[in-house]
Amino acid sequence: MEVEVKLRLPDSNSHQKLSIILSSFHTKTLIQENIFFDTTNSKLSSNFAALRLRFYNLDSYCILSLKAKPIMSDGISRVEEQEEPIDPKIGRMCVAEPGQLLGLLESSKIIQRVRREFGVGENEVLVCLGMFRNVRQVFDWKGLKLELDETIYDFGTSYEIECESKEPEKDKKLIEGLLKDNGIEFSYSEANKFAVFRSGKLP
Repeated sequence: MEVEVKLRLPDSNSHQKLSIILSSFHTKTLIQENIFFDTTNSKLSSNFAALRLRFYNLDSYCILSLKAKPIMSDGISRVEEQEEPIDPKIGRMCVAEPGQLLGLLESSKIIQRVRREFGVGENEVLVCLGMFRNVRQVFDWKGLKLELDETIYDFGTSYEIECESKEPEKDKKLIEGLLKDNGIEFSYSEANKFAVFRSGKLP
């Protein structure tokens, strides 16, 4: 189970201001390309699951993930998550020919779970649902790994600060304090990035 604090920022000015405030705590920036797949009859998304390939920093590495049963409440996200690294070249082959993904990755535990848990049969193929990009700045602040996101969809750009946490209520208060002390407006995220992507509009 992945548990994260997720707070939405209203605009690019708030994002830039927070980036400057946290600049001395910056550890890295990740350029992420997120591409999603499902069956032609939506067996995954109809069961609140998302199968994703994520490419990092111009294909330096690639992660296959399956997220399921998301719950979002008061700025805290809980979701089942399973991840596996895969060869970026194979990942790109899957993007180019989504119908071949199940065969190319047949040894993957995630794909085996997709078949078993969501009833994806041997004769079924996957289709690509589309993609969005994310620029993630990572900061080590007060023992927390803060992730400041600029997410670029076809229909607009959103801004968010996230933090994976074992004590989400406590850490949420810390992050809220950081924002309030610096006059940065925010709201609780009401949907994860995949849900926003599927809705086709910014929250």
